[in-house]
Amino acid sequence: MKKHTWVKLAFILILLWPFGYAQAQEDQPDGPVYITQAGDTLWSISQRFGVSIDALVSKNGIADPNQLAIGAHLVIPGLEGLQGVLVTQTVPYGENLQSLSRRYQIPVDLMARLNHYTSPEEVYAGSTLIIPDQGEGDLELGSGRATLRAGQSLLELAITRGVNPWAILAENQLPGSSNVLPGDTLYLSGLADDDGPGALPEAVSAIEISSPLTQGQTLVLKLDMPEGASLHGRFHDRDLNFFHTVDGAYIALQGIHAMLAPGLYPLTVNGELADGTPLRFSQSVYVQNGNYPYDPPLVVNSETMDLENTQPEDEQWSSLVKPVTAEKSWDGIFQSPVPDYLSDCFPSLFGNRRSYNDSGYYYFHTGLDFCGSTGVDIYAPVPGLVVFAGPLMVRGNATVIDHGWGVYTAYAHQSEILVGVGDRVETGQLIGLVGETGRVTGPHLHWEVIVGSVQVDPLQWLEQEFP
Repeated sequence: MKKHTWVKLAFILILLWPFGYAQAQEDQPDGPVYITQAGDTLWSISQRFGVSIDALVSKNGIADPNQLAIGAHLVIPGLEGLQGVLVTQTVPYGENLQSLSRRYQIPVDLMARLNHYTSPEEVYAGSTLIIPDQGEGDLELGSGRATLRAGQSLLELAITRGVNPWAILAENQLPGSSNVLPGDTLYLSGLADDDGPGALPEAVSAIEISSPLTQGQTLVLKLDMPEGASLHGRFHDRDLNFFHTVDGAYIALQGIHAMLAPGLYPLTVNGELADGTPLRFSQSVYVQNGNYPYDPPLVVNSETMDLENTQPEDEQWSSLVKPVTAEKSWDGIFQSPVPDYLSDCFPSLFGNRRSYNDSGYYYFHTGLDFCGSTGVDIYAPVPGLVVFAGPLMVRGNATVIDHGWGVYTAYAHQSEILVGVGDRVETGQLIGLVGETGRVTGPHLHWEVIVGSVQVDPLQWLEQEFP
């Protein structure tokens, strides 16, 4: 009797199993899901994902489009082939569309469609990337990077890493081995998890840029990688100079011009690793507005505004700060160039927009002005080498000091210069006296910090330690 009961029960389960399976299949959304957040509307969601409101309403059976509950699960139409909950990530420097596709195992065309990319320029550092979370706890493929070295074949790479070459092609969405070039970075399952920059060779374990990038501030680019590489780079219209540090990093410092229009600019790194592997990478970065205020209109000696006087002096000034010496002379935050009681007294800040003698606001303040009557002491903020000391029409009695790595400081409008070209100065050494020579409206110290031939905000160097 019991035997017949078990047979009947088993028969019933067999009959029900396909129905249960089909029911589970029906519960699986046929596209990626977006979970609504506070402030979302169907219009904002339609704009984010590039679909119509009608398509959202139809796909999700929404009875009242004006009643959208927080936490609602909406299937996004038009993205067939993707599953999971849509989440956002910030794109770091060191990635491109191809590397992100390989890292998250999403085909390039779907990645581009999901994020509405029409150009590689749109995958800029700091931008928002939308990807589907499959609910497995880790959005990234459990794999590591492998770089094809110069002279190495894909088969040789596969053998040395103990993986199937066909699997490499499949995981990296490559039609054939001829599509892989020396320096290309691939993802290989079975290797240790790797969160390094996906578009750079595996020898580059990490890459960092200062953030946010702002008009008039200093850009810092750091690559953690073995010694022996030869690197060069470019930001917008400025060449980058890299220096190797004792802690195993390559550093480049570059000033961002205070009048550079906010927007996207290419940041490029090229070179060759110690083993000959090429490094080629470029990604756009966003420069934000410095929101500099406007100084009151200034009235100055007209001779100090005459182009016949200002142009030769500006050219001379630019040539003084162009050489880049490899020896870095500072360590830590810069000290104030004036006595402590004046160290936080600023008649005019860096970057302020300026008008001279009824001109338009075509100019900006290239330095930081410190209060001080004639004869107040001026000190060296860090060690360095004096490369200029003398009188100028606009800057008056001026001094320029080289601190290495393309970093200079300059001191204008002095009443007296107390150092000469070729002198090595130390932190806190007396180098001059405050005055009112050159283009001024009264006595003060005009102090500049110049990085990569571009004046930057000195306050940043008084408050922040640079490598």
